[in-house]
Amino acid sequence: MPTIPRVKICCISSIKEARMAMEYGASALGLVSEMPSGPGVISLEKIAEIAAFVPPPIATFLLTSKTDVAEIIEQHRQCRTNTVQIVDRLTVGSYQDLKEALPGISIVQVVHVNDKDSIAEAKSISLEVDAILLDSGNKAVAIKELGGTGRVHNWEISRQIVEQLPIPVFLAGGLHSRNIKHAIRSVKPFGVDVCSGVRTNNQLDAKKLGLFFKNIHETGQVR
Repeated sequence: MPTIPRVKICCISSIKEARMAMEYGASALGLVSEMPSGPGVISLEKIAEIAAFVPPPIATFLLTSKTDVAEIIEQHRQCRTNTVQIVDRLTVGSYQDLKEALPGISIVQVVHVNDKDSIAEAKSISLEVDAILLDSGNKAVAIKELGGTGRVHNWEISRQIVEQLPIPVFLAGGLHSRNIKHAIRSVKPFGVDVCSGVRTNNQLDAKKLGLFFKNIHETGQVR
């Protein structure tokens, strides 16, 4: 039987939302710190509160837009998540610096898929991090888009990245219950990541969440 991908529910804003996401089957929760744009931003104090509530083996992702390793380390020390998701490129310090400072913490790097150059970018990073997350942001615009755009990118490029990388790859960007089956069958990611696709008026929606998980589980039954 085909493997069902892991599911990360992003933009979690409260313990109530964390509990709901876990009850439906989420294996990871995204907790968004300060961003130049996009939804779901909460305080570092709230991230720490939610991370402390979530039991293992559920992964808690601190989404950071910081590009200086020292600043990322300081953020993490306040939040205590078990994973750090870097949504921009590092400009000061290295992944090795980060791993040495945060032993046992998983490092996930976001690659924003705009064109085939994203394949080379993902491959160059893949030996230095624990996983790659493919999203639909744009770092080149005046106010950077680093996630939460609700846009779908080119899944053919994403599929090539999944096929060529030796580490887990998550797929994000414009996913919802109506396209998740096609996304999984097209890309075959290790995991999928959703924010706005399971929300109504910025609140986690139980009906949308249930349908999203139902359709994911159906991909494991019929190809």
